[in-house]
Amino acid sequence: MSKRLTISCEDIIHNMKLSYQFPSVVEAIATSKIISDAAVEAGIQVQPEELQQAGDRVRFANKLVKATDTWAWLKKHHLSLDEFEQLIRINVLSSKLAHHLFSKQVETFFFAHQLNYMAAVTYEVVLDDRDLALELFYALQENEISFPEVARQYIQDPQLRRAWGYQGIRYRQDFRPEIATAVFATTTPAQIIKPIVSSKGVHLIWVEEIIHPKLDEALRMNIQQDLFSSWLKQQIEQADVDIQLASNNDLQPSKELLPSA
Repeated sequence: MSKRLTISCEDIIHNMKLSYQFPSVVEAIATSKIISDAAVEAGIQVQPEELQQAGDRVRFANKLVKATDTWAWLKKHHLSLDEFEQLIRINVLSSKLAHHLFSKQVETFFFAHQLNYMAAVTYEVVLDDRDLALELFYALQENEISFPEVARQYIQDPQLRRAWGYQGIRYRQDFRPEIATAVFATTTPAQIIKPIVSSKGVHLIWVEEIIHPKLDEALRMNIQQDLFSSWLKQQIEQADVDIQLASNNDLQPSKELLPSA
């Protein structure tokens, strides 16, 4: 026969403290309050059809196809229908507030920080020997060897070796500063860069393509969200958060746990 366990609100709060989750929970609560207050001040409202569309997106993201799936998900997360609607409402308010505050600043911000949105498609082999890296660099320049051949010979990780050292599409800030300077200084596609020494080793990098940024809808939304996130962080830092608990069961620390004078 299974033993029934009772977990109180005080237990949950106490556990959040012991697991260091309390600050993040407080920050999430403060964020919701800041968004709600700012939305009221700006006269932003959420329409029923907006709630419906946002709710459908949440259900789709969580693969809640059937009504029974949704009920099971709500039960798992201890959410009532009203609380689920509150969750959706704050998400919609957040999106609309971000648009209200920063949609007109996106273009100016983009052109002021355009270099940060440049990206590069690169392949990389990291070696221990600079002389070997230089030898391979000159061999690549003379077409005596191909980069896939270098990758097959000198990359130890099987998965990375099979991809010829492919690093994907990476933005300027994703590179080490000394590597970014060299990568984005390339003027022609499919160019090998002279070996660069870092704390990780000697980097032999093949730049397949430099992708110049275009302010499309996806990037516009990313910049708007970044500006909004920075604004929220600033609002939280400036806020005087008063935490009121229904009861306080905190124990006084023993003298052994107190720091020495």
